[in-house]
Amino acid sequence: MPNDPLNAFVPYGRTEVAGASSGPLAGLRFAVKDLFHIAGLPTGAGNPDWLRTHEVPRETAPAVQRLLDAGARVAGKTLTDELAWSLAGENAHYGTPENPKAPGRIPGGSSSGSAAAVAGGAVDFAIGTDTGGSIRLPASYCGLYGIRPTHGVVPLDGSVPLAPSFDTVGWFAWEAALLRRVGAVLLPPSPTPEPDLAFRRLLVAEDAFAIAGEAVRSALASAVERLRGRFGSADAVTLAPEGLDQWRPVFQTLQAAEAWAAHGAWITATKPTFGPGVRDRFAAAATLDPALARAAAESREGIRRRMDDLLGTDGLIVLPSAPGIAPLRGSSGAAVDAERGRALAILCPAGLAGLPQLSIPAARLQGCPLGLSLIGPRGSDSALLAIAEDLFA
Repeated sequence: MPNDPLNAFVPYGRTEVAGASSGPLAGLRFAVKDLFHIAGLPTGAGNPDWLRTHEVPRETAPAVQRLLDAGARVAGKTLTDELAWSLAGENAHYGTPENPKAPGRIPGGSSSGSAAAVAGGAVDFAIGTDTGGSIRLPASYCGLYGIRPTHGVVPLDGSVPLAPSFDTVGWFAWEAALLRRVGAVLLPPSPTPEPDLAFRRLLVAEDAFAIAGEAVRSALASAVERLRGRFGSADAVTLAPEGLDQWRPVFQTLQAAEAWAAHGAWITATKPTFGPGVRDRFAAAATLDPALARAAAESREGIRRRMDDLLGTDGLIVLPSAPGIAPLRGSSGAAVDAERGRALAILCPAGLAGLPQLSIPAARLQGCPLGLSLIGPRGSDSALLAIAEDLFA
């Protein structure tokens, strides 16, 4: 097996797959999170029991095939948290990928191996998934550009689900121009010829910045001012009048209900060995009261309307990608749980509303990367990619 100093690739998926001989991504190498099927390679979803109990796929996921058809070459499959249900990137079975931009700290999950592979220069770009923040958080922790697109615009067929009404295909790149080139292959054609002109109003999410705190706000101030200069002004807004801490459990309840619907039968039959955290979340999901899920679904509709009303057709929300820098590897206990909660409170608005969000490597804090995020109206993915390249390349 080729050398993997980053521990980014799964041992059974370090096989290269050639793409088309020409195309817009010809000459580029990319990594694939081990949730996506590639014909002839196992899909392990971060868990040895999943790997053991599922056949080797015979077909390649459409998102992967689009990239191959565009001339890019698969460099291998990358590590993920178990069934993608974590934000840390620490896998109890396969270890933790290195964070090359913040040594000694976690890369973030669940697209941990994909982020590490790009940050460490093993590949040009990588695809992953984002359900609750699994592109945006690793992008912030590892100093990368990363996008969670509008829900449903990139097909998730041929991949292992977690919570289908939140799951999205996302991707990382080391520069904004390359992130946009990949988007041109994966996304539907843009309806406007100049997508960078789609935004007219800049909205600063004060409640998200408040959760992150003054150190994060200060570190990101220069990048926010650059955006303010582009728009001429900015309006301070509160995303959640009732508090983002009230939106987070709406997301967590729905995610748990969907995760158990997707995997409960397999878990009951197989009794897989899960690492801490993932084990606890599935155990709680197994006993979730359906009435709570129904109430959360109703709350989600109100959240979706709130976000749509704020954005209209031309708004751009700016907020931190994370509540802080990457935590140290091997941390445990109440502090880790609190950081996860703060992260989910910042990350959940886009997921609950099905909106696109792009993370930009905008600053450093204590010598570590820190991301700034942009949320646009649904379908504004190409516009987000364009403004990121225009202002932050």
